[in-house]
Amino acid sequence: MVDLEREIERLRTELRVRDEQLRVRDEVIMVQAAKITDLQARLEKLAQLVGEQGRKLGQHSGNSNLPPSSDGPGQGASSSQRKKKGGKRGGRKGHRGSHRRLVAPDEVDRVVDMFPARCDACHQWLPKVLSLFPKRHQYTELEPLVPKVTEYRRHEVCCPSCGHRTQAAYDDDVIPRTAFGPRLMAVVVLLTGVYHLSRRRAARLLYDLLGLRISLGSISNIERRMSAAVEPAVEEALEVVLDARVKHADGTSWLERGVLLALWTVATAAATVFAVLPDNRGKTLRHKLLRRSKGVLVSDRASALKFWVMRLRQICWAHLLRKFVGFSERDGPTGTLGRELLDCTVVVFTYWSELKEGRLTRAQLQARIEPVRADFERTLRRAIDSELPGLSGSCADIWEHAEALWTFVDTPGVEPTNNHAEQELRGFVLWRKRSFGAQSEHGHRFAERLMTVAHTARKQGRDILAFLVACAERDAGGPAPSLFAAA
Repeated sequence: MVDLEREIERLRTELRVRDEQLRVRDEVIMVQAAKITDLQARLEKLAQLVGEQGRKLGQHSGNSNLPPSSDGPGQGASSSQRKKKGGKRGGRKGHRGSHRRLVAPDEVDRVVDMFPARCDACHQWLPKVLSLFPKRHQYTELEPLVPKVTEYRRHEVCCPSCGHRTQAAYDDDVIPRTAFGPRLMAVVVLLTGVYHLSRRRAARLLYDLLGLRISLGSISNIERRMSAAVEPAVEEALEVVLDARVKHADGTSWLERGVLLALWTVATAAATVFAVLPDNRGKTLRHKLLRRSKGVLVSDRASALKFWVMRLRQICWAHLLRKFVGFSERDGPTGTLGRELLDCTVVVFTYWSELKEGRLTRAQLQARIEPVRADFERTLRRAIDSELPGLSGSCADIWEHAEALWTFVDTPGVEPTNNHAEQELRGFVLWRKRSFGAQSEHGHRFAERLMTVAHTARKQGRDILAFLVACAERDAGGPAPSLFAAA
């Protein structure tokens, strides 16, 4: 009996030991399971991070909202198109080449007439007779450019009667108020404000070409004077833009001594206006630039433009195209939905091209777009309902602008893209990349005004230098030259 009790006790002890071992093992398993779960979560986050970084590395101007200036060598839509086509640089077969045109005869400064001495047939001497259609060859050269310096001398004369010395009075009507003439000031701001040379490079160029020594401070003073001189022309251009039936708007960043500001442009076929604003808020944009909500505004989906009535907006389909290309390059459901949205967008652009080429009428475009619109909006709703990260949020924002996606279908003169404003802004963006913005408010006022004058003058077929000279020659209080008057 005692042996039996001992055996039972031994077995119970073994059982307790095994239970403890099992408990310890379970705890170890639970700890390991927790570690595995944590590692799986970290692995998923790392996979998402790697995927996101991979997408960012693969982004360029053809599949995102990045500007073309950010593309590296071999990147961008144009590069990929060249690779697909396998074409070489240069004009394609059938392209009409451009050639140097001869200057009109009445614009030639010097003519050298050449006559044959003898007849090619009988070798008789020939008279020098002008032919109606001679073979013309032109040679162009620059004469030495020399600045003309005028010095005004106020002499002091001694009176023969009393010996008092009298100096000639300073006469505002004779002596110019500035040390530099209108044409020179116009050339200076043409170099710095239109061709975007730094002041130091502009000073160096003036010395190399003209032998003219001019200080950086003098260039800065000239910029201030010319900025004030062209201000009326900028206001005139803004009024033209605001009254336009269709206008394009786009914005980017600008810097003033490292402080981030906003650079906006509003452009039409007749004029372009630039403005550097303190921030990107809609209230600021409405107060400083778009102070009248008139006509159709073509733009991207910038939140600063929400004050414009949605039915009078056109959202840029080129932005959407790049967005959908980016979606389509991803894996899984995001890629599938992205390709469906991309297919609809390609059809939209195809029909628009046919309208521009005259192969479709406006009524035919409206009829063909209707089923595409329905398919696009269905796919967009599916993308929103899928709650996919990186896709659904963007599609929800596009859906908020749905009313502004199709204005171009019914409204003549409205383009489905905002390429016009983007192209106008590109030169300013490159200037910012080289100069890092401006160092003062005077600096960015000068930049926005000179760029406004340059772009608008080109659209109006005006000579930019001649217009700047006219602005510099304007007397105080006199009528300001107009960018829109007949040259």
